[in-house]
Amino acid sequence: MSSSHVSHLFDLSGKRAVVTGVRRGIGLAIAETLAAAGADIVGVSAHLEEGTSAVQRSVESLGRSFEGIRADLSDAAQVRALAGRLVQESLPIDILVNNAGSIVRAPAVEHDDAMWMQTLATNLTAPFILTREIGRSMVERGAGKVIFTASLLSFQGGILVPSYAASKHGIAGLVKAFSNEWASKGVNVNAIAPGYISTDNTEALRADLERSRSILDRIPAGKWGEANDIAGAALFLASHASDYVCGTVLPVDGGWLAR
Repeated sequence: MSSSHVSHLFDLSGKRAVVTGVRRGIGLAIAETLAAAGADIVGVSAHLEEGTSAVQRSVESLGRSFEGIRADLSDAAQVRALAGRLVQESLPIDILVNNAGSIVRAPAVEHDDAMWMQTLATNLTAPFILTREIGRSMVERGAGKVIFTASLLSFQGGILVPSYAASKHGIAGLVKAFSNEWASKGVNVNAIAPGYISTDNTEALRADLERSRSILDRIPAGKWGEANDIAGAALFLASHASDYVCGTVLPVDGGWLAR
């Protein structure tokens, strides 16, 4: 295999990617990595900065274009409006990264309806709607890549996070359901299941020395992952290198699930 063929496998030049939850952490790293591979980025976040955002500056410094959209994915009306806007734009979406998510921690007996509904809305309903609407044109064109952010709790139940665990189990099911329908039509649907990644979302866990040590003791790699570890997997799933990868939930967890 020649070096030119290898570089072609991961070349996203001319592609346009939507990344939700783009403002920080894993979403930011994915946007930067896809841009470095040649993709133009449409970044979605409920809290995207007004004016020129940090992610926009980063993407544009890589020579790619950036379109920022503020949308609260827990609000069904905003999700439908976002989907409508994206499918009506003249340039097609080649890659959809459903990364945005939320987590609420509370014992099951204190996990009220509002916690449940908001988590499911953001983590499961919004990705379903966006994938259905954007995926429709991918199917019509016979090409496209859809990537979900799943979780270790797509496989496990966790503690104090029933709504999050349910939503991430749902993501694993959605990936398989969409893939079963679309793989034969040239659209790859897969997910990444991040392990314990050093981001803002895990800051409290890392600050708890006892909890952090118990986590590290379980991880064969012996360290927390970085956002770029997830971004590398996203590049693989967004590129021609994964053209025969369908309906998979790919753990990037330092060996946690193998332990």
